[in-house]
Amino acid sequence: MPEQNRQKFLLHTCCAPCGIAVIDELRQNYDLTVYFYNPNIYPLEEYKKRKAEVIKLCKEWKINMVDDDYENEKWFAAIKGLEQEPEGGARCSQCFILRLGEAAKKAKDLGCKYFSTTLTMGRFKKAEVINPIGKIAACEYGLEFFDEDWKKKGRQEKRDKMVKERGIYLQKYCGCMFSLKNMELREKNKSIN
Repeated sequence: MPEQNRQKFLLHTCCAPCGIAVIDELRQNYDLTVYFYNPNIYPLEEYKKRKAEVIKLCKEWKINMVDDDYENEKWFAAIKGLEQEPEGGARCSQCFILRLGEAAKKAKDLGCKYFSTTLTMGRFKKAEVINPIGKIAACEYGLEFFDEDWKKKGRQEKRDKMVKERGIYLQKYCGCMFSLKNMELREKNKSIN
């Protein structure tokens, strides 16, 4: 599609491994901007690693990228009272609400018609939870939410191949301090057995 006819599209990207195949697909047909807003990622060093990989990918493909503030305190305020929730529970939904709300706001500010998120590429992330949250955020700002389960249609396999070929940093946990603790517990249990 000719550059001048492309609709503006904002893609909230949680990390390069989840984003790479999605970005590659969307950049073919849209005037794409990648949006990095992930105040949940812990610790700060991990946040910086993940952000650096997204920056590197966007530079390579000459894609616009908007990097918002870390705002870890804002994330903790959003999930207050949900600290004991299991992984994938209400705490995660609140995290999605925060991040997709900010993504919709940014998409509106940038004049985008569409927005989406790479969160559904995560193997433990459920599109049936994430996509309705995205649609609500889209309605609030008069946008259209591109509700895909990015794991499907061969994209997961494409992602795995692209990550391996490029040597992209592949994290071992979702991002927040609670998922880090869960991963450490799983690793400990594996070593015991």
